[in-house]
Amino acid sequence: MEKIALITGATGGIGLATAKKLGQSGYKLIINGIDDEAAKKAEAELNELGIQNDYYHFDVTNEEEVKAAFAKISSKYNHIDVLVNNAGGLGGRHTFEDMPTEFYRKVLALNLDSVFYVTRASIPLLKNGANASIINFSSNAGWNAGGPGAGVYATAKCAIITLTRALAKELVKYNIRVNGVAPGTIDTPFHQATKDANPALFESFKNNILMKRLGQASEVASVIDFLVSDAASFITGEIIQVNGGQDFL
Repeated sequence: MEKIALITGATGGIGLATAKKLGQSGYKLIINGIDDEAAKKAEAELNELGIQNDYYHFDVTNEEEVKAAFAKISSKYNHIDVLVNNAGGLGGRHTFEDMPTEFYRKVLALNLDSVFYVTRASIPLLKNGANASIINFSSNAGWNAGGPGAGVYATAKCAIITLTRALAKELVKYNIRVNGVAPGTIDTPFHQATKDANPALFESFKNNILMKRLGQASEVASVIDFLVSDAASFITGEIIQVNGGQDFL
């Protein structure tokens, strides 16, 4: 049976790096995104590496779009072996005092609701997988409550920790393992706005990292590749921090 991995937000950054890594480990990929131009570039890069991939455009924060997409996916695939809930984002910065309710709900939807919608839709396919795994994305912010204006993002990422553990307990009877990664400051387009607006501030992020450098998307992808492999067959309900010792400072 061919191995199949579904990755949300896989058209760039850590998502694309994970797609490449899992593809090189023998997975056929179902990749998701909402930027079709970025998807074309991602597909071209994966094709160049000889990695089979199938792109589905749907908004992970929209329950009906997720349901519709999975109706199509389920008509083509009878199983999924790996689900990587990578889609997420900071969404901007607001203090709680001046935070519009719309912004609050948007950030929670992107980082928490999306994981619920996609995971719920994936479980029937994961049940048919071989030693299936789910990987969720928390963040260093889930531990330290985030930087200025990132409090609601941090709140969502902290919730992912508990959601991951709850899913691990619930799905173990189906032989589905559930783990998570919590990246620190990774040099990806996620931080592009900060890099463009305040390059000095962006460079200063290194001072808060024990290893005095930013992480690379491929380094997060390697941890995910391990967690979904047979080498991690006795690991479930864990969140692996990938932050170069950022929590120590």
